[in-house]
Amino acid sequence: MTVQMPADVISRLKAVLGEGGWSEDPERIAPKLVEWRDRWVGQTPFLALPKTTEQVAAVVGVCVQAGQPITTQGGNTGLVGGQIPQGEILLSTERLKAIRDVDARDDVLVAEAGVTLSDVHAAAAEVRRRFPLGLASEGTATVGGVVSTNAGGTQVLRYGMTRNLVLGLEAVLPNGEIWNGLKRLRKDNTGYDLKQLLIGAEGTLGVVTAAALKLYTVMASRAVAMIGLASPEDAITLLARAKDETGGAVEAFELMGRLGVAFALRNIPGTRDPLSEAHPWYVLAEFASGEPGSAEAAMARFLESGLQAGLVADAVVAQTEAQAKALWAIRENQSPAQKPEGATWKHDISVPVSCVPAFLAEATAAMEAFAPGARIAAFGHVGDGNIHYDVLRPDGGSDAEHAAKRDAGSRIVHDIVAKMGGSISAEHGLGAMKTAEGARYKSDVELAAQQAIRRALDPKRILNPRVLF
Repeated sequence: MTVQMPADVISRLKAVLGEGGWSEDPERIAPKLVEWRDRWVGQTPFLALPKTTEQVAAVVGVCVQAGQPITTQGGNTGLVGGQIPQGEILLSTERLKAIRDVDARDDVLVAEAGVTLSDVHAAAAEVRRRFPLGLASEGTATVGGVVSTNAGGTQVLRYGMTRNLVLGLEAVLPNGEIWNGLKRLRKDNTGYDLKQLLIGAEGTLGVVTAAALKLYTVMASRAVAMIGLASPEDAITLLARAKDETGGAVEAFELMGRLGVAFALRNIPGTRDPLSEAHPWYVLAEFASGEPGSAEAAMARFLESGLQAGLVADAVVAQTEAQAKALWAIRENQSPAQKPEGATWKHDISVPVSCVPAFLAEATAAMEAFAPGARIAAFGHVGDGNIHYDVLRPDGGSDAEHAAKRDAGSRIVHDIVAKMGGSISAEHGLGAMKTAEGARYKSDVELAAQQAIRRALDPKRILNPRVLF
């Protein structure tokens, strides 16, 4: 299908973007129209590649006047399809690549929207600081995307989600005006916090062009362990003990079922079984401390007490940075390891931490009844109640038949989540995939309030029109 756009709009966009700032080349555009799991394929008449905030504002201004919708895209690592255009102009932030400032006194780093998370980490390390947001896709995921989706990651337990790590934003609002909110303040009680409206708004209330990010000191000691255990209940008990015994040094506490580990062993080259025997469940725990040797000592005490209590079946502690990375690779490759296994229903849910075992038990029983033979790969950030609950087609089964049951199966899972007071989108956002379903689980009052905010800022629904309410 060919998407048409008025010639005068195209010419105006080309004029404000200048040489190198746009493309109509199908080969140049094609990689940006496919979601990395091949679930969504999009189309666009025009790729805008602004290099400055002023150019972003000019593009939005032209589109507002013409009534031309825009979809914004960062690193194209989104998992719910919100970054894939379906006829809208595609505005890529890939050329907004400057790190404007790094200040160890203020513990702040100011980066433009197209800077990758790994480049943020490297820039912070140059001044002996750390930005504590880690994602498996950090080499591709960008600041703008992380902010717009309120990304979580593996250190949420200690540092919170993206909205806890942003001091200020610069953004182009839906009317084409630039809002410079790049403050470095920890305290500012002067009215509505506009940056918090934009964080997690999935590009619907403005195009984020830069962010002032909180930095933290580099920890002097760190310990990583893979723990084999019998059940999610034991994992929750261990988590509570870890918090109590370390005085807040728990940085990550990740849960994985054996099937997900087996997929990694089978499908990710170089992966080794972390323990000598297989276990039904695993926890990847990481402790960090500002005191040399403290994290290692705390991990040793924690594992010893867990063994004595019968909660830890076996464990291995990384002795080198390479060994720690190898253990983390098992966790970070949980999703890529599933891809060769066929069609999957993916769920990014959260429930209260205490409800994680009950959710896993009830959802798995429901899936076994609804889709006999389906394989369950559950993993996630058990420390904050976020579980990636993935239902794979039966071994040797039909991809098409399994995919056809996705919506009905996901409804069952999400109804269980809602009953437990949880969320159907813990960290990936709603995007195009879950927007309609998301409305089902919101009260009329909440839905009306969110719609009113959007109408006030974007009455023409120019920005990411297919996403959110």
